[in-house]
Amino acid sequence: MHEKYNKEILDLIRSMQNIDYISPEDIPDIDLYMDQVTTFMEEHLKSSKRFDDDKILTKTMINNYTKNSLLPPPVKKKYTKEHMLLLIFIYYFKNFLSINDIKSILDPVSEKFFQPGNSYSLDELYKEIVELAQDNVNSQLRDIIRKLKKSNETYSDTKNPEEKKILSKFAFICMLSFDVWVKKTIIENIIDDTLGKKKK
Repeated sequence: MHEKYNKEILDLIRSMQNIDYISPEDIPDIDLYMDQVTTFMEEHLKSSKRFDDDKILTKTMINNYTKNSLLPPPVKKKYTKEHMLLLIFIYYFKNFLSINDIKSILDPVSEKFFQPGNSYSLDELYKEIVELAQDNVNSQLRDIIRKLKKSNETYSDTKNPEEKKILSKFAFICMLSFDVWVKKTIIENIIDDTLGKKKK
């Protein structure tokens, strides 16, 4: 039973190598109305949904991002490629950061690179980030597999297979959660340091 569980987890981990992301070439060069923006995001990120009825992006979300100054307002009800790129970053950040933290991260980027004609375009920035993320996938997966192995070894003396499975799964989840917590804490400290809010 435990071997079957490990195989299922390993298959899940390896499937992350094929996780969907929006290729820079797929983002339209033409301005889009809100319905077109939500449809585009839904089509390109649907595999990242946990449940089928989850929404990747809604009109309410977009309006809230604009209201909270995460996203510049549309021009004549149309969203540019730069709007789309910011929305993609927001989509990933919002899974583990507050709206205020996302705003703190994106504000300097929007101010310097949202308008075309700057020294560095949002399009170029996004391409670089995608490359960095792709280069990092394999090392991330290897680290996760090491954590799975370690969690299995921790309870190797447990005789009851069902108990061993429960304990190993719990240890694995805790190790992954701690990893997320550490990285999230580092991100928050960088934000606080940048804003001069770091604790003395």
